[in-house]
Amino acid sequence: MGRHRSDPLGIARLALVGLAVVLLLAVIVIGGRALFSTFGSGEPGGTPAAASPSPAARPSTATSPPRVPTVRVVCQADRCPVFVRVPGGDVLVDRDLARGEQASYFDPELDVVLDDASTVEVFANGTARSPGPPGERQAFSVTRSPGP
Repeated sequence: MGRHRSDPLGIARLALVGLAVVLLLAVIVIGGRALFSTFGSGEPGGTPAAASPSPAARPSTATSPPRVPTVRVVCQADRCPVFVRVPGGDVLVDRDLARGEQASYFDPELDVVLDDASTVEVFANGTARSPGPPGERQAFSVTRSPGP
């Protein structure tokens, strides 16, 4: 009367539940990392963070001179919708920047879309682009100029 028979279906169900929990945790961790990398990490004082360049575009040594980004976008309004991507590839940013927030990218070629070109200051290879009229949507590509 004190003996229990093991139920093969019960063990299989427990194994499936365990596997489902592990997979769910993996999805949460991967999603959280992706979300965190999308928004970058801000400074503790609440100052906006600049978007990170791709790892391949970062200088390789500490003695390298500072590089001029292919594109730098500085938000001049309360809200600046910005979209930047590598042509045919990764979307680097697709969100609203806040006033004073900057995003810099060092990729060799970039596609940029600004919902309202008058709300941002854009630098292509260190040279300021002319702002557009209020409400004008601009889409353009920038190719990295050869360095010194």
